[in-house]
Amino acid sequence: SGLIKPVLHFSSNLFIKSNRLVLVRHGESEFNLKNLFCGWHDTPLSEGGRQQSRTIAAAKLVEAQFGFDKVYCSALGRSRESADVILTEMKCAYLPVVLDWRLNERHYGNLTGSNKRQVADAYGEEQVQAWRRGYDEIPPPIEPSNSYYYAILNNLAFKNIPVGQFPLSESMHMCVDRVKSIWEEIREEVLKGKRVLIVAHGTVARALVQHIEGLSNDEIVKVNVPNCVPIVYEFDLNTGELIGSSTYLGDAEYIEDMKDKVAAIGD
Repeated sequence: SGLIKPVLHFSSNLFIKSNRLVLVRHGESEFNLKNLFCGWHDTPLSEGGRQQSRTIAAAKLVEAQFGFDKVYCSALGRSRESADVILTEMKCAYLPVVLDWRLNERHYGNLTGSNKRQVADAYGEEQVQAWRRGYDEIPPPIEPSNSYYYAILNNLAFKNIPVGQFPLSESMHMCVDRVKSIWEEIREEVLKGKRVLIVAHGTVARALVQHIEGLSNDEIVKVNVPNCVPIVYEFDLNTGELIGSSTYLGDAEYIEDMKDKVAAIGD
């Protein structure tokens, strides 16, 4: 499962020059551990999340002998923290890391800080799954009474967000739209030959998957991305097209178990 296709492909008597992109969802955060809606709250990784970054993401990338030229993270600490652990383990901590707010997790509005199970008990599982997995469903906007409102609003990591673009809540669709411009910038670098690693968040990873694979809105809502399992894409540098499908680096049974866990509301 950790085997990677060669960079040169032989087809119709011509070698196709290609380049790979790797997408990783950050390790488990403290809020993931407690089953809380997190979004734009800047929670750190849990100890388990740091371990996942080392023993799953970094280990699989080392095993597959990957190298990178550049790393993209969100402006949220858990994304950068995962990237730092991965790069340290890969002995390339010197690589340039770009922090971009457009890769921030989807903003869960006033659900931020709430336990998913308790919200499901209050509003019903169907409503919670619509907020979590529906494409156009927008959670209630975050209000000043929310414990995390001011910490999010005053986070200096968000100071470069253009006026009028700071969300108070987002649907999956809004997140997909937000990610589009940064994805186009990254794709351009990949097609110029830069070896790029993206360390992002659950919904942002799904948004990137939709852009990369050209999935429909109905298809992407069924996609779940497990923490710290590298997803490898390969692009034809001549045509800019994707070669084949994505490759997950990891044990297939573990990956399916983690996808199911991500999809569930939890305890």
